[in-house]
Amino acid sequence: MDVLHSTRTVVKNALDKLGYPDEVFELMKDPIRMMTVRIPVRMDDGSIKIFTGYRGQHNDAVGPTKGGVRFHPNVTEKEVKALSIWMSLKAGIVDLPYGGGKGGIICDPREMSFRELEGLSRGYVRAISQIVGPNKDIPAPDVFTNSQIMAWMMDEYSRIDEFNNPGFITGKPIVLGGSHGRESATAKGVTICINEAAKKKGIDVKGARIVVQGFGNAGSFLAKFLHDAGAKVVGISDAYGALHDPDGLDIDYLLDRRDSFGTVTNLFNETISNEELLELDCDILVPAAVENQITEQNADNIKATIVVEAANGPTTLGATKMLSDRGVLLVPDVLASSGGVTVSYFEWVQNNQGYYWTAEEIDEKLHENLIKAFNNIYDTAETRRVDMRLAAYMVGVRKMAEAARFRGWV
Repeated sequence: MDVLHSTRTVVKNALDKLGYPDEVFELMKDPIRMMTVRIPVRMDDGSIKIFTGYRGQHNDAVGPTKGGVRFHPNVTEKEVKALSIWMSLKAGIVDLPYGGGKGGIICDPREMSFRELEGLSRGYVRAISQIVGPNKDIPAPDVFTNSQIMAWMMDEYSRIDEFNNPGFITGKPIVLGGSHGRESATAKGVTICINEAAKKKGIDVKGARIVVQGFGNAGSFLAKFLHDAGAKVVGISDAYGALHDPDGLDIDYLLDRRDSFGTVTNLFNETISNEELLELDCDILVPAAVENQITEQNADNIKATIVVEAANGPTTLGATKMLSDRGVLLVPDVLASSGGVTVSYFEWVQNNQGYYWTAEEIDEKLHENLIKAFNNIYDTAETRRVDMRLAAYMVGVRKMAEAARFRGWV
């Protein structure tokens, strides 16, 4: 599935529903700025390897662009473009003063040493340094990147800028100006959306049967939050397979044994496939892995009452319609996974003012923002008689379109 094409399709539908002219879509269908960089890194064996990286800045009409940097062998320019559009939508949904940005490097960090990863991280910052900054474009963690990589990137940017500049990047360690709650923010936001969706469907999360596809940063935190809330997490998966127990898995046991990339199923003999996991009998299904997992081929086999997208683009447009027509409440990725950018915004604000909030204050502000955003989109879907994905895009795109209109761009 072409993720950029499907993203553009929903953006076009949202703008049409809101009554904007075609030139607004022409402005928003691609990033206003797209940079491709080549990064030479000396590997541990003495050879020089050249890596390709990207940075996309979708739209800065509202404010500086904001978005993560992923290290993954399947990164493409088209994917980075689509993800930058999603970041613009997320910022609009939770009413942040940002446009969307996204970056990526084609690499497999699982096969690289600590030293090689540091060289790659610093080289990427040197390559994009002219178009990023605390008032231009603020990077953050994404797939296979973490607080250590953000720390290297911040240090490299501070060297180039010749003064300490923590506001250049978010997702940093606490000692370097990071925010409480940032590491678990995406999962916390998904949990808030699960709770709100469950209320709408009359489901008590305590005792609910939940399947979480993916056991990386978002999926593992999410499984832990739900397990601690009394839910039965009956299935989890990683890149190599899935585990299922109708009585509920021992999440604490699995968390103790997962590696830094979220792999745990390779320690077990009795596993099921990711395809079987998605079709398990459950109340709530949370795709928290990669895109295009629920398609027209398996949508009719999904037994969940609620689907909450923690991953980017896990459900195709055709499958979205099939699920919505059956009465399944689908909470789209641009809403469900917006906790990360919300707490990244809190981190940026704290860096700019030099005053830092407690974990309790962060948690309270996140709950307030996400609950407001969820109810706004749910009400829009009900009022406009559209599915939650189109409603989310309508809410997300409006602020950006209005900012561009007032600036005189369109």
